Amino acid sequence: MCLDVGSKTIGVALSDPMGWIAQGIKTIRRGPTDVDCGELKKMIEEKEVSKIVVGLPLNMNGTEGPQAGAIRKFVEEMKKVIPDSPVEFWDERLSTVAAERSLLEADLSRARRKELINHMAAVQILQGYLDAQRGTSETESL
Repeated sequence: MCLDVGSKTIGVALSDPMGWIAQGIKTIRRGPTDVDCGELKKMIEEKEVSKIVVGLPLNMNGTEGPQAGAIRKFVEEMKKVIPDSPVEFWDERLSTVAAERSLLEADLSRARRKELINHMAAVQILQGYLDAQRGTSETESL
C-alpha cells in the first residue's frame, strides 16, 4: 500500500499481489489523525497489506523540508495505531506533477482532476517504488 499524505487528504494506492502494477484506491479526506489511521488500519487488514510505502516530499536538492517533517510525524502517529505494518519512505518529488499531467491527458474536468489527484499521485509513487524493487526477491503485496 502507498500513501500520499497531504495536509487535507491522503491518497491511497495498492499494488497487485505480484507487486508489478500500482492502482489508485481512494482519497481520504483528512480528519483527526487517530480517525485517519483507524481507516487506514481497516484497509490494511481488509487488503492483507504487508508493507506501507509513504511518499516523502523532498526538496529538489534532496534535503527534507517542513512538509517532510510533517509526514514523518504522521507516520509516527500511524505506527501507534498500526504497529505491525512495516513502513518505508519513498521520494515523491514530482509525483503530483506527473499525476496532473496524466489527468490532463485524459481530458478530465478540473473538478474531477481535483478529486483524483491525490490517489493518482500515490499511484505514481508506488509505481516508482515497484519499478525500483523489480529484480529483487521481494514479491509481497504492498
